Amino acid sequence: MRTLTDALAALGGVASSSSLRQAGVSRRNIEAGVLDASIQRVARGVYALPDAAPWRIHAGRYYAVPGCVTAAAEAGLWVVRAPHLPHLAARHGRPIVGCVVHRSNIPLTSLDIVCQALRCLPPLEALTIAESAVKKGLVQLPALRERFPALREKSILGLVARIRPQSGSIIETMARYLLEDAGLTVELQVNIPGMGHLDLLVDGMLGIETDGYAHHSTRSAYREDRRRWNVTVVRGVPTLRVTFEMLLSQPGEFVRMVHQALATCRSAR
Repeated sequence: MRTLTDALAALGGVASSSSLRQAGVSRRNIEAGVLDASIQRVARGVYALPDAAPWRIHAGRYYAVPGCVTAAAEAGLWVVRAPHLPHLAARHGRPIVGCVVHRSNIPLTSLDIVCQALRCLPPLEALTIAESAVKKGLVQLPALRERFPALREKSILGLVARIRPQSGSIIETMARYLLEDAGLTVELQVNIPGMGHLDLLVDGMLGIETDGYAHHSTRSAYREDRRRWNVTVVRGVPTLRVTFEMLLSQPGEFVRMVHQALATCRSAR
């Protein structure tokens, strides 16, 4: 049987009594945990482990839970950058010092988290979260569209329309967004005979391959990467390699590099 502290740890270190009971912990065990100091009561009906993150305890005192980008990161969605302040969700929606608060029903669904991100974050950062949630099957596109009335939130619906579940990584999504915003045509996961699937193909002539650190963590992965690179050369598809760091810190330079490469491709034809 799951212990009280195990259940609380699985819930992030801070949780309501109702969440704990849903996790199989009895009210009697909760009260016993308070008495023996294995947990602490931080607000009426809200409990925390002694070593829980201070911001979580702070949120619990105001009956708030992780929301928006903070909840997205905890769910393993594609988050471009960690927020400066924790984003929380609370039924009351009142300000909480040191936090960004989203008014919402609790508990949050994956759809709630994505909608908060789409309304709160810059477009690129919102898109990566939404696209990864759809890719993972946590959110369905029709349900997402229904949450944004077209007349009031047309720009968000436009962003939702740019979601491509076939995207292979956050780097692909970021690169595609930047290139599409620059007016270029971008195809995803294009099959190159003998190579496999190219991450992105720009204007039908320039390949983009995204480099993630984990991808080259083994010698065999490194060899396969070089084989794929050689095939693109043989097939006449010049290919640029881009990293997350470049897209995050030098997006303008990335777009300029692609335009220069396309100009070279066109002049060679």
